[in-house]
Amino acid sequence: MSGHSKWATTKHKKAIIDSRRAKNFAKLIKAIEVSARAGGADISGNPTLFDAIAKAKKNSVPADNIDRAVKRGAGLETGGKEWETIMYEGYGAGGVALLIECLSDNRNRAASDVRVAVTRNGGNMADPGSVSYLFNRKGVVIVSKQSGKVTEDSLLEVVLDAGAEEVNDLGESFEIVAEPADLVAVRSSLQNAGFDYDSAETSFLPTMSIPLDAESAKKVFDLIEAIEELDDVQNVYGNFDVSDEVMASLN
Repeated sequence: MSGHSKWATTKHKKAIIDSRRAKNFAKLIKAIEVSARAGGADISGNPTLFDAIAKAKKNSVPADNIDRAVKRGAGLETGGKEWETIMYEGYGAGGVALLIECLSDNRNRAASDVRVAVTRNGGNMADPGSVSYLFNRKGVVIVSKQSGKVTEDSLLEVVLDAGAEEVNDLGESFEIVAEPADLVAVRSSLQNAGFDYDSAETSFLPTMSIPLDAESAKKVFDLIEAIEELDDVQNVYGNFDVSDEVMASLN
């Protein structure tokens, strides 16, 4: 199980306090603006925007906020910002490699904030390219098991012909992995088959994972949480693996 997936699962289990929900709303809105700016306001011709809006709705972002974000991004309403995607690289406890994805309108602020969060929480910044080669950019769809009707075989039957490479069992959900170019086809195949999904987006998955003991896992989780608190940070990806036994001891 990849660090990205395990951390996503861990976060899902946590109670969401109001301040964190507000930060999450802001990050989801920012993603919508960027998608609308890049591909226009029409979701039928902009699958990235479609997925960004779908994710925002699943996280209970108000419809008015979503609509205004689309208009700002597409230039139909004033107030939009020039968001820039910036990737930072670093290391955490146990030699875990981290990719830190930011959307910011101020590169200097983002760099300073990320550096402070990383160094103050036991991590180290890394030179560009020294970490990113350990990850592959993939299309990832997360399907919850909550309905009880979803099985690995039923998903494979639907998504393999659409270009999916693998289906991974994450415990509470399934992770469907595909090439980024096949993400829309995989997501559409799920919709056509009547399967609901939690999210569909491009992500960075590690090519190899580092197993962590409880002490190192806690340090890595604390580091990632501190980084994710930053307004400019959209996603944090890591190449760690935490066993169920270690996770249970942390909980």
